[in-house]
Amino acid sequence: MKRLLIACWLLLASVAAHAQQDAALTRQVNAFMDEWHDDAAHARMAYFDKIAQDGVYIGTDKNELWHRDEFKAWAKRFFERKAAWSFKATRRNVYFSPDRSFIWFDEILDTPNMGPCMASGVIRKTAHGFEIVHYQLSMAVPNEVNGQVVTLIKQAQSAPAGR
Repeated sequence: MKRLLIACWLLLASVAAHAQQDAALTRQVNAFMDEWHDDAAHARMAYFDKIAQDGVYIGTDKNELWHRDEFKAWAKRFFERKAAWSFKATRRNVYFSPDRSFIWFDEILDTPNMGPCMASGVIRKTAHGFEIVHYQLSMAVPNEVNGQVVTLIKQAQSAPAGR
């Protein structure tokens, strides 16, 4: 009986330790992502350093699929100002691979220019810290207006070039 109690105690202690580690890692990821969004809001080039060299950024337009350096070149004009874009996470869910080397997340974003957005991403944990390997941004379109949005998209796609 004594051995069974010790085994149960060790199991509970192990579960508690993993929960504490997961909570700590979640806080680190939240801080990293919040800082990344803040880098853009203040046009700090450190924003791009947080994206892995092989990282991909997918924007809201169907043509916006960039590797980091292409994205950096495209966004240069925005980062030459005092502020590029402002995304503030209002909710974020964080998940981990069993070895904690890969982290994926989804977030709801408050943006002054695009309204509510959603994003998801994958982060790689390295010896030097975190790096974003994949990020996808999308506008959160309410179901009630989806038909109107689809109509506008079709109209924009059928319009002559340069219009």
